[in-house]
Amino acid sequence: MPRSALVTGSSRAASAAIAERVGADGLSVVVNYRSDRAAAGELVAGIEAGGGRAVAAQADVTDPAQLRALFDFAEQQFGGLDVLVNNVGTARFAPIAESTDADYDLLFGTNTRTAFTALREAANRLRDGGRIVAISSGVTANHRPGTGLYGAAKAAVDQLVRVLARELGPRGITVNSVRPGATRTDALLELQPEEALQRMAAETPLGRIGEPADIADLTAFLVSDDARWITGQIINAGGGNF
Repeated sequence: MPRSALVTGSSRAASAAIAERVGADGLSVVVNYRSDRAAAGELVAGIEAGGGRAVAAQADVTDPAQLRALFDFAEQQFGGLDVLVNNVGTARFAPIAESTDADYDLLFGTNTRTAFTALREAANRLRDGGRIVAISSGVTANHRPGTGLYGAAKAAVDQLVRVLARELGPRGITVNSVRPGATRTDALLELQPEEALQRMAAETPLGRIGEPADIADLTAFLVSDDARWITGQIINAGGGNF
């Protein structure tokens, strides 16, 4: 039976690249989207045109009930689930002194609670030998001013990953986190002016910012059998910038 994967938030940017790559590697993929049905449909069509198998599923995964229903759907479609890639979140940057209670609720609700629910569901549903990858953020490592709340929300996810790896190890399930640096996504381009992107590239030993494919290739490795001896790790993917 082909292995199956659920990639949350996978109609855009890095998540879309991840879904496309694991589909090309032979996994059956659930492409999750919140509102952009057209983009999800195009991604599914592309995976299938390459000989893979994929299906789109609408769900706002920040709603725990919808996220649980998404797991139900994935299991029903493919007769079980082997891989979870969790890549849903939102960023907002401000000095801690200027951050509001609403900022806290948004960032921890969207980034931490959603990841917690997804990891818990995966722990209860994945077949033995499965793979879990959570997408974190390089701000948990570089501690730039203005990133306090967002970094703290993502760092909490990294801690869940470390503990869950030990809890699921007896079942042969690996659990890892990928920590991207600045990556060329719509969200980054909307948040940062061109001069900031140029500065980020200059600060990186490899002289550029990341591309979605950089994150997709690493994630595809981690969900493959080649990464069977890697678990509980927070893996930097920032071009050497942290």
